[in-house]
Amino acid sequence: MRVPKITYTVKWKLNTFLTALFFVLISLQVFSQGGFKWSNDGNSYYRIVNNNIVLYSLPSNDSKVLVSKEQLTPVGSEKPLEVSYFNISDDEQKVLLFTNTKRVWRINTKGDYWVLNKATGSLQQLGKTLPESSLMFAKFSPDGKSVAYVSGNNIYVEDLSTSKIKALTTDGTTTLINGTFDWAYEEEFACRDGFRWSPDSQSIAYWQIDASDIKKFYMINNTDSIYSRPIPIEYPKVGETPSLCKVGVVSVDDAKTTWIDIPGDPRQHYIVRMEFVPSTEKLLIQQLNRKQNDSKLFMSDANTGKSNLVYEESDDAWVDIYQAGNKYTIDFTNNFIWLNEGKSILWATEKDGWRHLYKVSLQGKKEQLVTKGDYDFIDLEYVDAKDGYVYFMASPDNATQSYLYKTKINGKGSLELMSPKSLKGTHNYNVSPTGMYAIHSFSNHYTRPASELISFKDQKPLDEERSIEANLSQLEETPKVEFIKITTADGVDMDGWMVKPTNFDPTKKYPVVFYVYTEPASTTVTDTYGIGNNRNYIGNMADDEYIYISLDNRGTPAPKGREWRKSIYRKIGQINIHDQAMAAKEVLKWDFVDPDRVAVWGWSGGGSATLNLMFQHPEIYKTGIAIAAVANQLTYDNIYQERYMGLPQENKEDFVKGSPMTYAKGLEGNLLYIHGTGDDNVHYQNAEMLINELVKYNKQFQFMAYPNRSHGIYEGEGTTKHLRTLFTNYLKAHCPPGGK
Repeated sequence: MRVPKITYTVKWKLNTFLTALFFVLISLQVFSQGGFKWSNDGNSYYRIVNNNIVLYSLPSNDSKVLVSKEQLTPVGSEKPLEVSYFNISDDEQKVLLFTNTKRVWRINTKGDYWVLNKATGSLQQLGKTLPESSLMFAKFSPDGKSVAYVSGNNIYVEDLSTSKIKALTTDGTTTLINGTFDWAYEEEFACRDGFRWSPDSQSIAYWQIDASDIKKFYMINNTDSIYSRPIPIEYPKVGETPSLCKVGVVSVDDAKTTWIDIPGDPRQHYIVRMEFVPSTEKLLIQQLNRKQNDSKLFMSDANTGKSNLVYEESDDAWVDIYQAGNKYTIDFTNNFIWLNEGKSILWATEKDGWRHLYKVSLQGKKEQLVTKGDYDFIDLEYVDAKDGYVYFMASPDNATQSYLYKTKINGKGSLELMSPKSLKGTHNYNVSPTGMYAIHSFSNHYTRPASELISFKDQKPLDEERSIEANLSQLEETPKVEFIKITTADGVDMDGWMVKPTNFDPTKKYPVVFYVYTEPASTTVTDTYGIGNNRNYIGNMADDEYIYISLDNRGTPAPKGREWRKSIYRKIGQINIHDQAMAAKEVLKWDFVDPDRVAVWGWSGGGSATLNLMFQHPEIYKTGIAIAAVANQLTYDNIYQERYMGLPQENKEDFVKGSPMTYAKGLEGNLLYIHGTGDDNVHYQNAEMLINELVKYNKQFQFMAYPNRSHGIYEGEGTTKHLRTLFTNYLKAHCPPGGK
């Protein structure tokens, strides 16, 4: 059984003399737009190459054009469609094409869809009567006769033989959302595609989000007109009641919806997973309470709406939602992992102190631990139900790396390493549906990313001459990054990396720059290629004689056990800041570090940490660059902040203690503060609130506002270059480079 997860776009066919160039950088952006697909039988794969869809047959890897540019050229047009994403029907006779895409929040999920019939060669545009570039998440019905999609927050189904379009919902508005999600659900649960076909193609189950009671936050566009224009967004701030969420099942025949009855106030709970049980008219639905420390699975009848509780777990902090692969992909869904023809599932939980996989019965039988031991399961790759094995990523001995392991589904097997022992670092796999083949990708801090086609179960390359191991000498470089461990005075062991000056002289003293994130959403210390680079610095920090360091504190999502990750509960802005400062104190004991030239920088949560470190520990950090920071935790969205901090109605003091605003009067060093006024994620109001505090205490600092730029601050001509120049010049001016 294949697990839906991230895949990678790779290049295979190269001339012999270019063997070394066979290895390519992994392009997540290309993948996320659907540039790679396995065939259903797992013996071949499809890629977009020069706007042709090409079929590669395995194990020979011979290629042929499956869909040509000419076939992708609509009647009356001189240009072929520019395909961003494609999907193939179960019978592999029709190809669904996504074009003319537009961004929605994080990625491009709106656009136009076309269907190519391979048998007839016809190219058919879907949703012709609907607005241009308004279709979302189009997918074939299981029988291949129709396609469903969302437009204008309503769900439509289109008959492919007649092109007849039927609206299955008609009440969709800006705030009543059918088949997709509001900002908060998408950002914090990675919920994006909000409907599922029934196995018999007769109905569609869908989420409905009612955000009508969510207060609007207004961003202001001051630049595109001589009069300002407000930009409203339904954004539930921490402490505010969440959107109402429910699940309905709509009949394709008569467009009537049966609402699923799930216990609990729908405004105080979230529905984060929903899927038809294979070959049934039952739905399995996961519900979280508002504090996200209690998770329930309900089995629901799609015809009657009746629901029964089949599984529940709780945590003193929060219940983690396991998400396979990368959530920033167009077709990412939080799927259940089915076993025994839908009678049970594989379930990830931290109930014994480690993140492990359990086999959970949906019929009341006792659950079974699958992955045993003092280590964390990281990601699922493949379930071999026939031979009784589960293949997954873990790293029992090094939290900065990732390897493929297998063990018995029945929990009676021992942990068996599958990744090549000689390749120490970070591995990734994209496994074919049958588990016959896979794309294996590897890198570490001194080995450029490389990919190879392998026979999955024995991990043997299909082309030994072009294998990763055979070409390591052409991939490896002199290490520029040194992995370190810092033990603080509190006894906390923190993983980190360090880049020393190019011509390092231990008798000199050098400036040190710390890169931080520190929150539960991400780590910064991974053994991957490119780690230690600073994308915002023009030039090379090592050549300019900076020491560059990053450290992962308690609370970051490293595979180091539940206690490590959840010790930050209700303490964001406190325990992470304490750990970073205590680790910095250890670094400052090194003879070659100049304690008068210590800088720190970060973005988003890392921007918040930068501010807190500058304000709470001015004796350590002399210069800081904070970008898109949450200055006041009470301004951020409820799903994220309440998950990790609780409800402000119960423990508001924790939010205040963790907010940089609280400590603004502690600023003594040099601060560069940067924010986009069009940031829909961390609102620009954070900057204005913090500026007021800094002004109140006569704290001098430098501030840069980027008009209408979002959280990533990249829109607009010249923006990235300007930001990098600003960053570099400020760092050099206030934390001068060079050994002394």
